[in-house]
Amino acid sequence: MSRPGIQPPRSLLSRVGRAIAEYAMIRDGDRILLGVSGGKDSLSLLAVLRHLRTYAPVRFALGVVTVDLQIPGFDPGPLTAYYDRLGVTWFYEQHPILEQTRERMDGGSFCAYCARMKRGIMYGTCRREGYGVLALAQHLDDLAESLLLSFFHSGQLRTMKARYLNDKGDIRVIRPLVYCRERQTADGGG
Repeated sequence: MSRPGIQPPRSLLSRVGRAIAEYAMIRDGDRILLGVSGGKDSLSLLAVLRHLRTYAPVRFALGVVTVDLQIPGFDPGPLTAYYDRLGVTWFYEQHPILEQTRERMDGGSFCAYCARMKRGIMYGTCRREGYGVLALAQHLDDLAESLLLSFFHSGQLRTMKARYLNDKGDIRVIRPLVYCRERQTADGGG
């Protein structure tokens, strides 16, 4: 699905298109930086956004960023050749978040801390490289899980937003997969 020249599945395209339209996620002239881990969700979103650039009524630039947390076993090396074939600008950020977590974290959720740190690194890359929009590949299943975790751990009904401005108000964060189920990215969109 995410190979160069392959059209993403229609079901993903329609759901992402609906989310982009309903939440006014992409505007003409936007420079979008997509957080890519190398997993199925972020690579699926990359394929969809690349495809949308070919026919969308708005023009936007697209780059990708991978944050290497320096966790043993993570090797983003194969992504380099892939992005070169796609002709996509790629930023590679290495930060010892796992090590920092052990030193600085006192209670709380490791996943939440790590996610905040990664987002902060991606915000920094957006600012440094001139991107005003950060795209993240969380999907409907992630939002549902976030809702349940919030309810059970803090007694609040909250989840991730489809679109928002970061705390400084200089970067718009979008989640174009909010209407997509995880299985759609795993099975090619069915």
